[in-house]
Amino acid sequence: MAYSIRISLSARTLSLAANGRPVKSYPVGVGRPGHQTPPGSYTIAVKRANPGGPFGVMWLGLSIPHYGIHGTNNPASIGGYVSRGCVRMHNHDVLELAGMVAIGTPVYISQ
Repeated sequence: MAYSIRISLSARTLSLAANGRPVKSYPVGVGRPGHQTPPGSYTIAVKRANPGGPFGVMWLGLSIPHYGIHGTNNPASIGGYVSRGCVRMHNHDVLELAGMVAIGTPVYISQ
């Protein structure tokens, strides 16, 4: 199955599609003013469990250096403009997502 991820910065949602059809949608936190999440087309470049620090239980690094989709140790931040450019998810959501997507999965970030 071919998965892809679409992130809407204005709606603060991450949508997972399988073969072009929506499968799941998750609330996310995105970059705050001065540290906006960069729109564009990327891929999942690395998956790392328990990365430490504020990154929660999973790090899905993007093909743009220093940016990723990750869990958080601050679940109240989900839904806001709060990060330094990364996309934050609830820990249980990022674990579910990481279990479905592979390295190379396309990620599209738009306003």
